Amino acid sequence: MNRPTHTASARTKPLKRPRQARARFTVQAIYDAYVRIWQREGWDQLTTRKVALETGVAVGTFYEYFPSKEALHSGYVRHCIEQMLQQIMERIIAPEQLTWQQRVRGLIRHLAGLESDRTWFSPDMMHLEPLVADLRHQQRAYDELLGIWHQMLSACHDLTPKPSAEAVEALHLATWGGRRYALQVSLDQMRLESWAEEMERLCILAMAPDRQR
Repeated sequence: MNRPTHTASARTKPLKRPRQARARFTVQAIYDAYVRIWQREGWDQLTTRKVALETGVAVGTFYEYFPSKEALHSGYVRHCIEQMLQQIMERIIAPEQLTWQQRVRGLIRHLAGLESDRTWFSPDMMHLEPLVADLRHQQRAYDELLGIWHQMLSACHDLTPKPSAEAVEALHLATWGGRRYALQVSLDQMRLESWAEEMERLCILAMAPDRQR
């Protein structure tokens, strides 16, 4: 695959976000078709027309949301991050009965991509970042992902004292950076599971009250 050399432009951004249930269903179907075609044919052979035909929507309807396949990719990545954050809120932060260690383990597994539903990533997607995302978008994603750590810790009523903001950011960088690098080198499932288990252990050790004094 040839690595893109362009910078993000208006044509690489989704045009609008689906608000109504029917629109959300349509966009989800577009994302599902996008993933199937990418897995089957690769990025270079993927076209907006192919995605529209496989989804069963009119090309005009497709372009109401995505003016290009780069915009579709940008929207898909944003969608995956939002889905993951929502699942963390529902499964890790909202339940009252979880211990702080269980919350940490669950957070790491979601961030490692081992628990999130309906998401798929290819190592080639890393090469597309300069084309579909500028620094402002990357900063927003970084802030949201770091924020979910603080929301998780706020739910840990059995953990006192809480780790410092600097320690939390260090753990976030280690976890999310590790996940991105694992994707880049196509780490197999067994090694990814082992890495996630070690990250869980390290994070719990770093957050343990007796280690913070």
